[in-house]
Amino acid sequence: MNEEEIKELAQRIHYYITDHLPLTSMSDEELEAQIQQIVNARCAEYGFVSLEQRVSLCEQVFSAIRGFGILDLIMKDDSITEIMINGPKDIFIEKKGKIERLTEEFEDERRLEDIVQKIVGRAGREVNQANPIVDTRLPDGSRVNVVLPPISMRGAIVTIRKFSKTPMTVEQLLKFKSITPEVAHVLEILVKAKYNIFICGGTGSGKTTFLNAMSNFIPRDERVITIEDSAELQIVGIDNLVSLETRNANASGSGEITIRDLIKSSLRMRPERIVVGEVRGGEALDMLQAMNTGHDGSLSTGHANSTRDMLSRLETMVLQGAAGLPLEAIRQQIASALDVIIHLSRLRDKSRRTMEITEVCGYQDGEILLNPLYVFEEDENSSLTRVSGSLKRTRNKLQHDMKLKIMGFYEEI
Repeated sequence: MNEEEIKELAQRIHYYITDHLPLTSMSDEELEAQIQQIVNARCAEYGFVSLEQRVSLCEQVFSAIRGFGILDLIMKDDSITEIMINGPKDIFIEKKGKIERLTEEFEDERRLEDIVQKIVGRAGREVNQANPIVDTRLPDGSRVNVVLPPISMRGAIVTIRKFSKTPMTVEQLLKFKSITPEVAHVLEILVKAKYNIFICGGTGSGKTTFLNAMSNFIPRDERVITIEDSAELQIVGIDNLVSLETRNANASGSGEITIRDLIKSSLRMRPERIVVGEVRGGEALDMLQAMNTGHDGSLSTGHANSTRDMLSRLETMVLQGAAGLPLEAIRQQIASALDVIIHLSRLRDKSRRTMEITEVCGYQDGEILLNPLYVFEEDENSSLTRVSGSLKRTRNKLQHDMKLKIMGFYEEI
């Protein structure tokens, strides 16, 4: 049998099972056994069918009923980092930084929407015409964004950012030349010394990945609370870890839990560090206030094209949460809360690099003062170059048992 015949037979078996078996009352094991019997019986009609083809048939049928159909096969490819579904007939993937179109497609729009409902339902969320946009995740942690008609003109749109099976480490960042050993050492000290660090960059620049790597520097005995729209952080090595996730409103418009709600709630949970996956709006004010009220060592990310742009975006986001707040007060709050901003970018060759590491060193004459520590130079080495000789503000954040000498940034005292 060729691939087309296997696909056609799998579809016929799928339809037969959904019409004749009580699927709602069957366990996965019972369904797999029934599928195997039916596949063997149908294959006998074709003469010789190899064992590999029979296994493939069983997997395709089971996936179509209890899984995510052809998505399951695509998700098994570890080299694929992103899946983009533009309606039932157009499926694109990102592999090794390049986007390509797949020949596979869904049977029809109804089949695609069935899979969308499975994905959303398993995460306890809801998507329909009244609520056509939702962020959720797959059981393995992969991030999913869904947009349904009538918002989408081409049918259901599904974008999946795949979840890495192995958490990102600093060693991998060094291997990919995103940072240098000197920078890795400085970042380790800053995290352990409880500096408030903000990571910014464009879409796909690796903000969450970098945040995961930075979290490995957090001491094991600290209480860490993570707050995300859809849980995707892979923080390991922390015993006292609490992970919180937002919730969309239900069909009647009630029950919504926002990032702001979670940040406020986390302050009553005795956190030593608060990690906010990404700030997009008014929750920026709550995050800054948390950083300014004894929760040093907090980490977060946001979208921006430079460290200076990130400050402007934070001002705008704070105004979304408190429209009447004076701009001067907002800037003072930002300058007081943030210590270091790290800017990431995706270069023309599709590689992800750390472009700049900048210290926020105060507020003066209506401006937030920045002190660039490292800047990326695209030369024969293409790496971060140190441009500043010292950190200008310690803020007494270094633990008492640490010397203030960090790669020459401080003189020993």
